[in-house]
Amino acid sequence: MAKNYKIGVFDSEDKFLSSLKVLIQQKYAVYETFTPYPIPEMLHMLKRKSRIPLAAYFFGLFGVTATLAFLYYTSVISWPIVYGGKPFNSFPSFVVVTIVITIFTVTVLSLGLFSARSKLIPGRLNTIFDHRATDDRFIIVVEESAAGLSMDQAAKLMQENGAVEILDKQMEKVLA
Repeated sequence: MAKNYKIGVFDSEDKFLSSLKVLIQQKYAVYETFTPYPIPEMLHMLKRKSRIPLAAYFFGLFGVTATLAFLYYTSVISWPIVYGGKPFNSFPSFVVVTIVITIFTVTVLSLGLFSARSKLIPGRLNTIFDHRATDDRFIIVVEESAAGLSMDQAAKLMQENGAVEILDKQMEKVLA
């Protein structure tokens, strides 16, 4: 079954944010928004939160623990060599390597988690609502909801708040 979408195209951030605020207050189902640059207020309005910082924290703990365990094992247990009169377990010599490998671990694992969570895989076909979405326009995609709210009223609200253009799209399959 095909879903109906109303797409509002805006040319300024202020008009975009005011229209988004009105749509949320009227309880319309805002499916997605597209902007040419990040707008933190928009994320707060849509109440979308990410757990990637928490995952990055645990990736960092894993990186520190694994790196220190590896360095300790290699320099104390597996191949103990006394160099420069230092003891086998010389922690200050581990610090720089631990920091660098932890940063690398957090970066790679966070990128992998983000890609997996966003389903960003090579060859994936994306749903494109409007080709100008990330060039110079701000886009709001309103999904037809089961709450009985009028899509024409959503279009009127976006038009009143400065939409340059209102598009109707009916899509069979939307890749989320």
